[in-house]
Amino acid sequence: MRIALFVTCLADTLFPEAAKATVRLLERLGHEVVFPEEQTCCGQMHVNTGYADEAVRLVRRHVRVFAPYDVVVAPSGSCVGSVRHQHATVARRAGDERLASRAEEVAARTHELSELLVDVLGMTDVGAYFPHRVTYHPTCHSLRMIRVGDRPLRLLRAVRGLELAELPQAEQCCGFGGTFAVKNADTSTAMLADKMRAVLATRADVCTAGDASCLMHIGGGLSRLRAGVRTVHLAEILASTEADAHGAGRDVAGVAR
Repeated sequence: MRIALFVTCLADTLFPEAAKATVRLLERLGHEVVFPEEQTCCGQMHVNTGYADEAVRLVRRHVRVFAPYDVVVAPSGSCVGSVRHQHATVARRAGDERLASRAEEVAARTHELSELLVDVLGMTDVGAYFPHRVTYHPTCHSLRMIRVGDRPLRLLRAVRGLELAELPQAEQCCGFGGTFAVKNADTSTAMLADKMRAVLATRADVCTAGDASCLMHIGGGLSRLRAGVRTVHLAEILASTEADAHGAGRDVAGVAR
């Protein structure tokens, strides 16, 4: 299958390993991954902060860039949520029904990574190896907007060597929410403290999720606590193999064997 990678801003600028891992994983499974170089921001941060008019050009570009592909994948529930739930609305608000229809067509072919693996490719065991105790944080947009459900957990349970620890109050927001963390810093910090307590209660070595944004927030807090718990994107865990670990002397979490 030929799959287009929608890299997302955060992966492109701050967490490229999540995007690289997505490519490695899909290629290992026998698929061709292409990267349309004209892609830019999907416009989510513009829409979420009240700049819907400015987002129209970004929606138009996104649709033009990804329309030629039958399957699009992104290592982000948040950005996939924007494509599915904001793009057509933004276009219709601007009075462009043709763009709205095209946006809906692209959105129907756009998948978050765990959705693509489980629903489109029909896989839960992707041949991954990750010998650590791991807890999974279901990010708000993946949980509530695109409803990935237990797909990430099904994938993690099939990873060899991985011990999955249930996260207490897992559905509670970590407090990031993009600009929410900046505009409501005190509330965000309190929510993060609750999430970190829950993560530490699992005695996990690694906290994973499908969104780099939430992992950035949680990981920043854990690093300041010097808690010894790493945050690793779901794609990096699924891309990790026993051969990779033996060859590198360290696994993807950066832990020496």
